[in-house]
Amino acid sequence: MSSIFDLFKKIEKKEEPSLPISHIIVGLGNPGDKYQRTRHNAGFLAIDYISEKYGTRCDRVKFKGLCGEATIGGMRVLLLKPQTFMNSSGESIAEASKFYKIPPEKIIVLSDDASFDVGKLRIRKSGSAGGHNGLKSVIECLGSDKFPRIKLGVGQKPNPDYDIADWVLAKIPSELEPHLYDLFTCLPDILALLLKGEIEKAMCDFNGISK
Repeated sequence: MSSIFDLFKKIEKKEEPSLPISHIIVGLGNPGDKYQRTRHNAGFLAIDYISEKYGTRCDRVKFKGLCGEATIGGMRVLLLKPQTFMNSSGESIAEASKFYKIPPEKIIVLSDDASFDVGKLRIRKSGSAGGHNGLKSVIECLGSDKFPRIKLGVGQKPNPDYDIADWVLAKIPSELEPHLYDLFTCLPDILALLLKGEIEKAMCDFNGISK
């Protein structure tokens, strides 16, 4: 005769084995209230959107940053917001990369870009930092520029003499914020393609769109 404990064992749900972290999705920015909603923090804002979209939070302190986990397209990913300040972002990413043994080509970096308008984005498979100090740090710390990046337009300087640091550290104008957040709605589809390795399709489908 079966005991009550045997019955419990029969009806007990077996826990699914946890998938390993396969990719890291990083948003670049600066920590602290002073920098919230600035152009340079577009990457942080994007990670916040992704976290909310997938029902998770990026608030665990690790790897010199804030991190969380999400399942996107059937893959388990680490979401990361480096807290080292922009110019040292690569230190945080390199620590996470080493811990999970994630190669550069499986690290997706979201950053601001002041070379095109708010509401536009550009996906690149690899390449130079293009004058962006956060991307420069990532390249230096990973020892490679072979990582995909999603560059989020934050608007161009009003004139060539305008100091770029002043520009990117200024708040995004309230009337332009809706365009940026509309752009974020594309990110789940873009990430699903990038996680499957279909970067050429992602570039073809989303480069040049305007929100």
